[in-house]
Amino acid sequence: MKRFKKLLVVYNGNENEHDTLRRAYHLARHNKASLTIVDVIEKIPQKIGYYFEKVSVSEVESVEAEQRAEQIIGIIKGFEHRTKIKADVKVFIGKPHIEIIKEVLRNEHDLLIKTAEGASVAKALLFGSIDINLLRKCPCPVWMVKPTKSRTYSRVLAAVDPDPIDEQNNKLNDLIIELAVSVSKIERSELQIIHVWSMFGERTLTGPRFRKTESQMRKLMREAKKTHREWLDKLLNKIRFGRKKPKIHIIKGDPAKIIPRVAKSQKIDLIVMGTVSRAGLPGLIIGNTAESILSQVNCSVLTVKPKNFVTPVSLED
Repeated sequence: MKRFKKLLVVYNGNENEHDTLRRAYHLARHNKASLTIVDVIEKIPQKIGYYFEKVSVSEVESVEAEQRAEQIIGIIKGFEHRTKIKADVKVFIGKPHIEIIKEVLRNEHDLLIKTAEGASVAKALLFGSIDINLLRKCPCPVWMVKPTKSRTYSRVLAAVDPDPIDEQNNKLNDLIIELAVSVSKIERSELQIIHVWSMFGERTLTGPRFRKTESQMRKLMREAKKTHREWLDKLLNKIRFGRKKPKIHIIKGDPAKIIPRVAKSQKIDLIVMGTVSRAGLPGLIIGNTAESILSQVNCSVLTVKPKNFVTPVSLED
């Protein structure tokens, strides 16, 4: 499946980013896509400009940007020789997540790839502040890579939430499955799909007003699970998986707790999931469930947003 056409890779010059570059070049070759590599240098505070005496702050920033670009060009020579792919290299000056998103908007990149910040140091969380800002605000899918010694992912997990009356959410589910299938085929990995469900009004039904018995609740639960399974089947029946069918998890409970638990128990290498909640403010928050999941997982994550998502970042920022 040739899903991506214009890839954007964020590279900061760290040793652990070799895996990210390798995956990006492999993906670009498989999709016959263009590849752009960017780095962002933070602006030098004007208040320390006097350190440079006769040299202006802008001159120092410009020279540093040139040197950083030369460094990246030297690093990627081996990848370009092996893949026959010529990447564009750009270095910007400013706030990292703002400049990265502006580049996505300017050139309509359809996938952003970046090494997770917490992968380079001993951090409690895999994703740092720049990562979270990109996950929240970047309009195209964002692939946060946790470096691994393995050349391919063994298991990919797609997290979906089918709902027959929410067309926008179902389109997002379609996109999640499409991306998960595409990546799993490229990586030759096992595809797993998870849907975590709950029954609306469960606590109320067992309360003093309705007084549903334990037997009645078990029956309702069975019917609810059957309904959710039918919704999931309807979503999956549209997809051509090939000979190897995905492993399905349909579990009752809290997705913020269950998805990280399943990812750990199944030794998932990559989770594909949506990051904007239906109740949230588009472009401003991820959504409580998604953000909670991201704070707990310790694997690579590919996140997608609804097609009508509007980033709060503009080219005028």
